[in-house]
Order: sequence, then C-alpha cells, then structure tokens
Amino acid sequence: MLVSIAIIVGAALGAALAVTVVYRILRIAGRKSTLLAEAARRAYWPSAIIAALLAVRFAIPVATSNGWHEPVLHTIMLASVATGGWLVATLIGLAADTALRRYPIDVNDNLAARRVHTQITVIRRVSFAVVAVLTVGAMLVTFPAARAAGASVLASAGLVGVVAALAAQSTLGNLFAGLQLAFGDALRLDDVVVVEGEWGRIEEMTLGYVVVKIWDERRLILPSSYFTTTPFQNWTRTGASVLGTVEVDVDWTLPVESMRAELRRLVESEAAAGLWDGRVCVLQVTDATGGNVRTRSLVSAGNSSALWDLRCLVREQLVSWVQEQHPQSRPRVRAEVGEPSGGTPAPPPSQRTTETTPGVGDNDGSSPGRDNNSAVQHR
Repeated sequence: MLVSIAIIVGAALGAALAVTVVYRILRIAGRKSTLLAEAARRAYWPSAIIAALLAVRFAIPVATSNGWHEPVLHTIMLASVATGGWLVATLIGLAADTALRRYPIDVNDNLAARRVHTQITVIRRVSFAVVAVLTVGAMLVTFPAARAAGASVLASAGLVGVVAALAAQSTLGNLFAGLQLAFGDALRLDDVVVVEGEWGRIEEMTLGYVVVKIWDERRLILPSSYFTTTPFQNWTRTGASVLGTVEVDVDWTLPVESMRAELRRLVESEAAAGLWDGRVCVLQVTDATGGNVRTRSLVSAGNSSALWDLRCLVREQLVSWVQEQHPQSRPRVRAEVGEPSGGTPAPPPSQRTTETTPGVGDNDGSSPGRDNNSAVQHR
C-alpha cells in the first residue's frame, strides 16, 4: 500500500514539476514576447492540475490491481474533463484579450476599435457558453445511465425544441437581436446614444441586454430587441467626431464681427487645447426678431465628452466677453411710452380743461372768502 501511494504521489508531483519547468522556460522566453509570457501565466494552474490528474489516472492501475480504484478513476476523469474545459476557456480569453489590445478604444478616432471590441466581446461570451455546455456534456457521457438516456433525449429533441421555442420566444428574440447588433454594426461599445430621452454611452452588450451608462452615472438596461425594433439616436455611428452649438441672446447693438473674432480666439486659446479638433468654428445670427438677436456658435470636437466641455467653455467665455467688453449690448426689454394709437392726443398740462366743483362749507354751496364759481384744476 505504501509503495502504491508513493507511486501515485510521485507521478502527480512529477507531472506538476514538469509543468512548472515548462512554465519557467516560457517565462524566460517571454521576456521578448508578451503574448508568450501571458499565455504561460494564465495556463499554468489548469495545466498543472490536469497534468497531475492524468498522471495519477495512469499511475493507479500500475500501482494497484484492486477494484476499489474504479470510482476514484471515474472521479479523476470528471475532474480532468472539467479542468480541460477551464484550460480551453482560459486560452479563448487570452486570444480575445490579445486581439482587443491591438485595437485601443481610448483614442479619438475609435470607430474600428469599437466595432472589434463589440464583436470580440460577444464571440468570447458565446464561446464560454459553448465550452461550458460541451464540458458538462462530456462529463455526463462518462456515466452509463446518461449514455442510455441520450438516445431517448435525441429522439424527442424535435418536440422539446418546439416547446422550448414557444416558451422562450422573447429570450430567443433577444438572443438573435444581440447577435444582430454585434455583427450588424448598428451599435457598438462606447457609442454615444440618446435612448428614452437619456444621453449616455454603451457600456456593456450581451446577448440578452444592453447597458447604457448615462451621463450622471446611472445605468439604463434595455433588452437587445429594443435596439432592433425602436428608433434611437447614435451620435457616433460613422465617427467619434461631433458638432455642437452654443446659443447666446444679445442686443441689436452688439458688433457680430467682433463676437465672431472672439469665438475664434476662444477655441484657439490654451483653455480649449485638447477640446477643439480644429474642424469647425462658425458664428451665425440665427434669429433677429423682437428686442434681441440670437447668435449660434457651431464648434466641433473629437468626441462627445470633449464637445460638452468645449460648449460650456465657449458659453461661459462669450457671456463674460459681452459683460466686460460690450455691457450695453446685454439683452434688454424696450418699451416706448407715447400716444395711444387711434386716439386723440392728450393736451399739454397748460391747455387741459378745468372743472368747477361746488364749495365746501355752507348748505347753499357757498364758502366764506371764495366765489362759488372758483375753478379747481385737476390733472
């Protein structure tokens, strides 16, 4: 018994040691290859475990001939299959992360990168699900009862499929909608969208739902089928660069050319460095009715976040410029006091008519020291 145990433990330790030696060699070689070093680091533990399990699996029949080891061998086989699925999922994740690193998303023109990130993220999750299903299926096949039940399950697969499709119609709809979004290029990760009246970015996309990160840190979670059946705004559909407007109401006396020159100075200043992309800087008068003039400044930025900051900066600086340089051109309300239209002009005070009023005092209307016909002028 001691010899058998020593053989089994020695086989496990030998396999683990061999994997460790290979791991060290790959780490040394990985000094020149980041991919090789990352693969060695991620695959070390599943590789060591599966190697030790396989070594024990082959060592037990050699070390002993008793029948007690059959359940142990079956357990080792189940663990080996599960560890193999873990290793395959690790390699799939490594391949996906390697591909994603080649397309950085934190750049201005990230249209292609966002498309790749969306597709690879969906493919990775689908691959993980497939590996998990195949691993569980392979583990079940090792049981004789499961193999016997497999024939009946396959025979009734058609009926079960119809029932499952009817029961999970909405789920399947979201599943296919998620695949359509991932490969239809209508929506990508980090896209700027307006959904349900909310402005935000696509933070996460799955086969069942889409998470929109709203500007105030809230999350709007919508089913994938929403984006295939409901209209929505995608501000970065063809590119990350966007345009924005700033409207300022001023008085008619403001010199528009001076304001246009001030706008150009603002977007080219150090404060706007990194916000304005140099494409569009236009100031136009869009309305001139009533007592004010409405000016619209059109500016561009490399992405929506920079555009928001640029619009706020332009608005603040233009308001300060009007207050400091042209205070007389601030918005005002004018009212003209004059003769009522269609009426008789009011006479000047010297020509207004007078009225006589009865005196105050005696019952007969007379008052001492005053004539009864004295005039009292009213305005």
